[in-house]
Amino acid sequence: MVNKRSEARKESSGVPTLVLSLGRSPIQHGPLSVVRSLGRFGVPMYTVCDSGSPVMKSRFLEKAFAWSADEGSMEDTLGFLLDVGRQIGRRPVLIPTDDLGTILLDEHANVLKERFLFPQQPQGLGRSLSNKKEMYYLCKRMDVPTPEAAFPMSREDVVDYVRDAAFPVVMKGIDAWSHYGTLRETGMDRVLILKSTSELLESYGKLEAAGSPDVLLQEYIPGGPESVWMFNGYFDEGSNCLLGYTGQKIRQHPPYTGFTTLGQCVDNETVENVTKRFMKELGYRGTLDIGYRYDARDGKYKLLDVNPRMGGTFRLFVGENGMDVARALYLDLTGQKVDDSPVRPGRRWVVENYDLFSSIAYARDGRLKFGSWVRSLRDVQEGAWFAADDLAPARLVLFSSIGKCFVLLAKGPLLRWLSASQRWLSSRGRI
Repeated sequence: MVNKRSEARKESSGVPTLVLSLGRSPIQHGPLSVVRSLGRFGVPMYTVCDSGSPVMKSRFLEKAFAWSADEGSMEDTLGFLLDVGRQIGRRPVLIPTDDLGTILLDEHANVLKERFLFPQQPQGLGRSLSNKKEMYYLCKRMDVPTPEAAFPMSREDVVDYVRDAAFPVVMKGIDAWSHYGTLRETGMDRVLILKSTSELLESYGKLEAAGSPDVLLQEYIPGGPESVWMFNGYFDEGSNCLLGYTGQKIRQHPPYTGFTTLGQCVDNETVENVTKRFMKELGYRGTLDIGYRYDARDGKYKLLDVNPRMGGTFRLFVGENGMDVARALYLDLTGQKVDDSPVRPGRRWVVENYDLFSSIAYARDGRLKFGSWVRSLRDVQEGAWFAADDLAPARLVLFSSIGKCFVLLAKGPLLRWLSASQRWLSSRGRI
């Protein structure tokens, strides 16, 4: 293995990379995916992350630096990051993997560029795309379909809104940086689907009591998993898409509203073209993770969220030559050629622990049968946690997930799934 890594390092430029994850949140797989992808490519890898993050166990890391947004102010975080850059020595590529890191980079690019390599965005664009209110108005100005939304400033505004609202209604935090502490205090999910006026007022009241609500109320677009689409890509200095892929979410966590736990690669020319046009007009540069929902009522793909950074799902999209958006970013910033390559249609990728949690919830709701669950995993090519050449992070996640899994199973689906699995195996003559 040492020889293989040495050979890969000769093929890369040898420029180190620092993966930045500032949020103290549930176990994140995105930073680990970046470390593995570039580490296997021979890149010296470093990370700044929460002290409990599984990425710190990866064998592909040269060194991990423990830090989270709770450690201090943005200025404290900036100072810590600059010191890390000095310790690494050679000017590294900097890759944020969450909203907090993206905003830090956006607001302090002039300082950070002296110590790190990263795509030079138009000033303020990263913050605007991370902020759902600003993103909404960007879409309106540039004729990009997006769900209708309102931005209440008080309970009275919410009361006015419900007079004409059609339920269910989606509630989301507008700005990750300011909304982060409020969500932790209330224990609420980042996205809520509210079915009545009373649910809406109750949820808004909890956020209001904890601080500034800072939310948007968004039109709900009906549809199943087949209606949820993703685009992952990399845009160069001229905002040209050097690498771009589309796919669908099959399952999410939290169920119905959250991040992808099981996804598949599916070509969608409309989603790809809309995204490329939008980013070109904005002058966007760097990696991009963007989500849409197909609205069967008017036949439009409507933009839901923009992550102007490395998305946690990027390893779903791997070209036949091994290319992904992390490698495209690295190659472009270090002056090397990015070789585009198609992905195999139908390729699937899974976040093992969260997909199991969500599968149990879907089963409890009567939306997932045991046989369907088994079939959904047949084309999985890669997991977020398990890797034969890097087992330690998966062990940590396994031990932290076992307890939650048993609690969820005990709430109802366990006996139904055991019975269904027995029938499924019997039908195939295996028992």
